[in-house]
Amino acid sequence: MPRSVNHVASRAKRKRILKLTRGYYGARKNVWTVAKNTWEKGLTYAYRDRKQKKRSFRALWIQRINAAARLEGMSYSQLMGALHKAGVELNRKVLADLAMNHAEAFKAIVAKVK
Repeated sequence: MPRSVNHVASRAKRKRILKLTRGYYGARKNVWTVAKNTWEKGLTYAYRDRKQKKRSFRALWIQRINAAARLEGMSYSQLMGALHKAGVELNRKVLADLAMNHAEAFKAIVAKVK
């Protein structure tokens, strides 16, 4: 009995991945093995960078809070310690937003915990 190969399904699988690699440079978009490897590597980068995005945003928030706190005569660590001691439960994202966009509100918070 002849060997049966499901060409319809295998072609559809290849077409699906080649469609996902549209816009890539050179052979990465139209050569099956290169496109498949590039697509798989892209998935690993996406997974990794979802974690790194959180790290980099936290670092940015800390830099912004530190800069605003130093204008008020405190360091970042002093401010965070004072906030914790005073029981002010604002996260770094909100504090950074206040420091950047609402300087008066940030000054009021700093004055409260000093």
